[in-house]
Amino acid sequence: MIPVNRNGEVWVFAEQEDGALHDIALELCGKARELADRLGVQVGAVLPGWNVRELGYRLIPHGADRVYLVQDRRLEHYQTQPYARALCTLVEQHRPQIVLFGATPLGRDLAPRVASALRCGLTADCTDLDVADVDDPAAKTTHRNLLLQIRPAFGGNIIATIINPQRWPQMATVREGVMPLREPNMQRKGEIVAAPVTFEEADFAVRLVERHREPRKVNLKGARTIVAGGGGVGSKANFKLIHDLAGAIGGAVGASRAAVDGGFIGKEHQIGQTGTTVRPALYVACGISGAIQHRAGMEESAKIVAVNWDREAPIFGVAHYGIVGDLNQVIPLMIKAIKERPKE
Repeated sequence: MIPVNRNGEVWVFAEQEDGALHDIALELCGKARELADRLGVQVGAVLPGWNVRELGYRLIPHGADRVYLVQDRRLEHYQTQPYARALCTLVEQHRPQIVLFGATPLGRDLAPRVASALRCGLTADCTDLDVADVDDPAAKTTHRNLLLQIRPAFGGNIIATIINPQRWPQMATVREGVMPLREPNMQRKGEIVAAPVTFEEADFAVRLVERHREPRKVNLKGARTIVAGGGGVGSKANFKLIHDLAGAIGGAVGASRAAVDGGFIGKEHQIGQTGTTVRPALYVACGISGAIQHRAGMEESAKIVAVNWDREAPIFGVAHYGIVGDLNQVIPLMIKAIKERPKE
């Protein structure tokens, strides 16, 4: 267990693959900057890999004061044990008070290993982070400036706030897209710190023979236009209407949890607290009631159009434009109008 260090930095694991930073690393740098400013400390980013020094200079404009660069040819491709060794070594040396990871497949593999080795807590799949004083009636004390680790629980039906007052660093994985990717400040100054780590032979017990990467089929985070269907679509066959409308306006296809649970479409299309958080220029919600769990994943869209037969549906509370009607009639009319629109 690492001793509590209330002056410790706020750290981000700077996830990269094949020499490219993952967006979540930049998203977390912005959030870490916000938390660190409130705590009066600096932001550190840990960047393991090989020939990745240039990536460190991208982290500084997004909020990092110090980038700890762990370069070793054997770190060119991610492996759990050596990466965990690197993180644990640096945490023990520098004693940050907060360490944030992306809730990506890589982050979900690495963070629990680091937390277990350091014997500290870890909150997974956070959708928000904050800092506050927390009263502890049992200990008759107030814990100052604790990290509030906020995440959905019980299938997204409640929001839990988790704290870690004793076993530090406070660690969390954060879902992609829930933290806005802030504009970089190219005037910011920071430093790249070479951070050598001594590895053991056992750290490389697993040998990488071949790599096969499946390309991402759905990129909801990067889509400027999304057409999403909910349980009100009714069936998998009827979900073709959503695909047709998305095709007509050049958008991606999304879905609510009810549609995914109903088997209408795959989970990779799910938007909401238990899916992907999106901020497109246009979001068209069809047959989606608008439960708070779904709204949390799309309500920051620039323009929201809702189609629902129930005029009292909560989705109309966040929609900029609402159409009350049967989507089986409304969507074909929308597609017809779009296709008949004069070409510019």
